[in-house]
Amino acid sequence: MTTTSDPTRDTGTAVWLHGVVAGTATPAGLPGIAGTPVRAVAAGGLVAVVSDAPLSEYGEAALRRNLEDLAWLERAARAHHAVVDALSRSGAVVPARLATVHRDDDRVARVLVERHDELAGTLTRLDGRAEWGVKGYVVPGATPRVEEPDGGGGAGAAYLRRRRAQLTAREEGQRVAADGAATVHAALAGYAVAARRHAPQDRRLSGAPTAMVLNGAYLVATDRWDGFAGLARELAEHHPELRLELTGPWPPYSFVAEPEAEPAWA
Repeated sequence: MTTTSDPTRDTGTAVWLHGVVAGTATPAGLPGIAGTPVRAVAAGGLVAVVSDAPLSEYGEAALRRNLEDLAWLERAARAHHAVVDALSRSGAVVPARLATVHRDDDRVARVLVERHDELAGTLTRLDGRAEWGVKGYVVPGATPRVEEPDGGGGAGAAYLRRRRAQLTAREEGQRVAADGAATVHAALAGYAVAARRHAPQDRRLSGAPTAMVLNGAYLVATDRWDGFAGLARELAEHHPELRLELTGPWPPYSFVAEPEAEPAWA
């Protein structure tokens, strides 16, 4: 008989899924989501790397509340990423979505069996490849200046003309930067195995003083990392209207398909 406890009152543990790998080894002594050591759950020829998560903090109701707490969310994301990143340094990994929590090992093993073909295919596709990120920000003043039109009409009219010229220059700068971002993305995507163009981040999230016009992710083979970085530098030189920021290598978060409507707590 199987029973399901009330996660709002239970003092036991659930299972936080970090990722799926093909090998059997997990990093020794690596702390998981709640500081508990990661461990392996094997089934169907695959291995899920998990850590025990106290229900008092990671149970269904508690998790729903905590996901609204930005400070808690940042800590959880960092702990989760640390495990995924360590796994990615040893080989291909399918990162789990943040806050994927299962009731027990049996449920994790069932997922490995039910999704075996999908997961095994993804591991094969990701083997020997990693994700690189390229963000592009508008560089003010890098586009041709719009000349202020002459005309009379006094100080008020002159102010309006200057203001219109400033707005026109800003719009032209945004347009040129957007066109440049599209060109840069196409060039990088052509070099990579696969590419994704995410929505630009808000300035409050990016922390940048100017607007982001490119938020690209690129899956690049290990032996082409240097060439990819060199291409990014070359593109930056050819597009002064953009400030390009290259980061990586990262685990391939952007290149793992998420099943529709998969619950975070299962």
